[in-house]
Amino acid sequence: MKIIADSAIPFLRGVLEPFAEVEYLPGTAISAADVRNADALVIRTRTRCDEKLLADSRVKLIATATIGFDHIDTAWCAAHGIEVTTAAGCNARGVLQWVGAALVHLSRTQGWQPAERTLGIVGVGHVGSLVKAYAEGWGFRVVCCDPPREERERCGFRTLEEVAREADILTFHTPLDASTRHMADSRLFGLMKPGAILINSSRGEVVDGEALLRSGLEWALDVWEHEPDLDPELLGKALLATPHIAGYSEQGKANATAMSVAALARCFGLPLEGWYPPQAAPARRRPISWQELCRTIGGAYDIASESRSLKERGRKSAAQAVKEAAESAGPQNMQLSMFQLDDPVLVQIRDQIKGLDINSLTPIEALNKLNEIKKITGI
Repeated sequence: MKIIADSAIPFLRGVLEPFAEVEYLPGTAISAADVRNADALVIRTRTRCDEKLLADSRVKLIATATIGFDHIDTAWCAAHGIEVTTAAGCNARGVLQWVGAALVHLSRTQGWQPAERTLGIVGVGHVGSLVKAYAEGWGFRVVCCDPPREERERCGFRTLEEVAREADILTFHTPLDASTRHMADSRLFGLMKPGAILINSSRGEVVDGEALLRSGLEWALDVWEHEPDLDPELLGKALLATPHIAGYSEQGKANATAMSVAALARCFGLPLEGWYPPQAAPARRRPISWQELCRTIGGAYDIASESRSLKERGRKSAAQAVKEAAESAGPQNMQLSMFQLDDPVLVQIRDQIKGLDINSLTPIEALNKLNEIKKITGI
């Protein structure tokens, strides 16, 4: 058995090797010659999976360690007996945290409380359902739109037009397909309240950027049409602008890799069901109040600083801004899980470094402080 894997997928090396020949390649470099004798691919969005890549191969499974699948020709794969699995929901709680951070920032800068705002949610799947549950707990009036779910389940969701008319803040959590591309367009913007805010952390092409600029609305964006070539005017006028990092967390990446391994285990009978990266700590799920969110979110993720950084980079060039942001994103920039904000270890670490002026310490004092933090974390 042979598996071709994107070399940038974290936590994967050494997991599959006892059961298969595994070749790791950069996602953009995976070619038809590479996959011809492969049984499975483990990829990300950088690998376009279509007839050009897959024809004459023996591939039976494509496991993409991503939420989206617009880089895969699913119709061609289905017609040729190739199963496709995604990591849908892997970073849902990280995206929830990003939305929470955005809402806290907007409430502080604009001077409102959740009870004074109607939040419209478009797409009530893995992410949208979490946003709905937590936003209602935070005190927002919530109205939802999800036509596929409404048709299947009769949830009482509203139409897109109704949600747009009622929302003070409209947040999108949809996949990208023919039905959602530019669903947020000039017609929809014309239905929204003057001064309403659009939030998009789903896919850039869900929103018509040129129409948004002309709309008179305000916006907070994590995803951008034509990435990495961001529209400098759209970037400059955004209330918040981040470089496609909503949900960028250790847990999200670990979940995605675990879901891909689970797909391989199920498809090929590998004894890896239930595997999870031992290096990553799963998020602990719990409710969090609006007051606690406001008090703690800045210690986990400083969205305002992230936004300022992207805008400053954007003055060089929008494309270079995204490139630099991606290259600089490391463990120190990863969002912590929403459900680890009260972790007692983190609380102790915050207490240790609160008000600490690093530059005022002697080398011996700095070493002693580092040793205290190491004892707390166990590193």
